[in-house]
Amino acid sequence: MSHTAHIRSHRKPRRSASTIAMRAGVAGGVLSTLAVAGASGSANAAEPVTQTLELPTLTADLAAQVAQSADVTQQAAASYELQAERDAAAAKAAKQAEADLAEAKKKAEEKKKKAEEAARKAAAERASRTAERATLSASVDTGSSDSSGSSVSSSSATGSAAAVIAFVQAQVGDAYVTGGTGPNSWDCSGLVQAAFKQVNIDLPRVSQSQSTAGTQVSLDNLQPGDILYWGGAGSAYHVGVYVGDGMFVGAQNSSTGVVQAPLSYDPPSGAVRVL
Repeated sequence: MSHTAHIRSHRKPRRSASTIAMRAGVAGGVLSTLAVAGASGSANAAEPVTQTLELPTLTADLAAQVAQSADVTQQAAASYELQAERDAAAAKAAKQAEADLAEAKKKAEEKKKKAEEAARKAAAERASRTAERATLSASVDTGSSDSSGSSVSSSSATGSAAAVIAFVQAQVGDAYVTGGTGPNSWDCSGLVQAAFKQVNIDLPRVSQSQSTAGTQVSLDNLQPGDILYWGGAGSAYHVGVYVGDGMFVGAQNSSTGVVQAPLSYDPPSGAVRVL
């Protein structure tokens, strides 16, 4: 027996490999757990700061930008829509103005044509009246002819009758105007009244009264200076003066004016004598 066998060894007994491995595993597990916990703690500690300080701020700014962008987009859309409406209204107004202008031109042309046509008719009527008056005046100047062809005076009146006849014959060719009393335009009763005023005889103004102003005479027994009337006595619509030789002078109408014509031109209804 060794002399040291009874002395305990100061060396620790060797541990088995399995024991060492188990302890290493436990230690590693603990360290892993601590590391995970530490990491988790660190993450949890940083996370509230990020959520509280950064994420809400970024989210609010983004929302404001989105809202602002939406407002701008909406305003732009409204502006485009308004401009489109204005363009459509302007186009419609231009089209209507063009149509109105065309209609106005058409009416102006029609009015011009009517005016030209009226002017042509008026000129033709004036020419016709002038020719008719010239014919009637010629009949006064030449008088009538007897069977031998010799000229016969248009009137054999004397005194007051001659003055009345001279006055009315001097007005031949004047215009007829309703209500006219001279000196260059007359109506029928205005001419007769003015003629008899030359010999200081005041006649009523209108033909109805003049047709009863004197003594009724037969058309077969006329004398120069007698007043002729058309229509009934007291309701006559026209008057003239008999100038002798089957002729009379009267302001007939607006187409002929004052004329001297034969009784056959417009046969009267009756006559009155005031001279």
